[in-house]
Amino acid sequence: MKPERMSTAAITIRNLSKKFGDVTAVDELNLTINKGEMFALVGPDGAGKTTAIRILCGIIPPDRGDVSVLGFDLKKEREEIVNRTGYLSQRFSLYGDLSIDENIEFFAEIHNVRNYKSRRDELLDYMRLTPFRQRYAGQLSGGMKQKLALTCTLIHKPEIIFLDEPTTGVDPVSRRDFWQILSDLLKSGITIVLTTPYLDEAERCHRVGLMNNGKIMVVDTPKNVKSMMEGVVVEVICDNIREAYKILKELEAVREAQAFGDRVNLILDDYNTGFPVIERELITNNITIQSSRVITPSLENVFISLMQSNVARLAGSRH
Repeated sequence: MKPERMSTAAITIRNLSKKFGDVTAVDELNLTINKGEMFALVGPDGAGKTTAIRILCGIIPPDRGDVSVLGFDLKKEREEIVNRTGYLSQRFSLYGDLSIDENIEFFAEIHNVRNYKSRRDELLDYMRLTPFRQRYAGQLSGGMKQKLALTCTLIHKPEIIFLDEPTTGVDPVSRRDFWQILSDLLKSGITIVLTTPYLDEAERCHRVGLMNNGKIMVVDTPKNVKSMMEGVVVEVICDNIREAYKILKELEAVREAQAFGDRVNLILDDYNTGFPVIERELITNNITIQSSRVITPSLENVFISLMQSNVARLAGSRH
């Protein structure tokens, strides 16, 4: 076995690109992920998150660019990287007609882990799966399936785990439990790289990369990313929210309008001069404000703002 190269970086990515036909899934990606941190790639479906993760795991090759994982070159030392990392895919990829124990045994054999039983028992206790170990994987709930998948991912003691949207389709209680498990894993020094469409989950990570159309728009701590939001964010709940959104996004006093279900977030340069204009416009259109408040910008606010700015910039470049 080759010695591990010493570095503070767990992963270094330079000019990474991948196309599928005419679609550019990953576009000149540059990124460094530190050892021992939890890093999230955040973005909508089609942003390129899964493709990036699958490249880092050695599942699909890049078209161009360089990737170093734990000091090993992805092109030349892929097997070394695979042995030192774990991957939990978007879809449940275990065997439904095998029991929990049998699935773990199978993955231990894949990774050539012979004396795995004490590690298995420790993980099952940790995941609170011990009472169910003889149950078929196909009979488990969504949350239990993800815990089993994570157990199989950890059976060979990887130094980095890649999790592709690990809590999608999982109930809120199981999501909370899963995140507690990840938080505990970090204490052991493992590096966690994950993708998620949930901005509230991303806020739990050390750093986030906001990704769209194959590009990373910004990389920083959640706190620093939120501080990039210029202006004041005002949350308005009113009747006829769709009509209100159409009206408010056209106002000069409103820098940006973002619709969220039964409410709209408005980005204003100045609350004292901007909000009276909003009130008058809604009253004129027979729309009643039920409540309003100034809120702290969320990652979702910043993400939408960055995407809208990029769309506007691209539209401007075409003229």
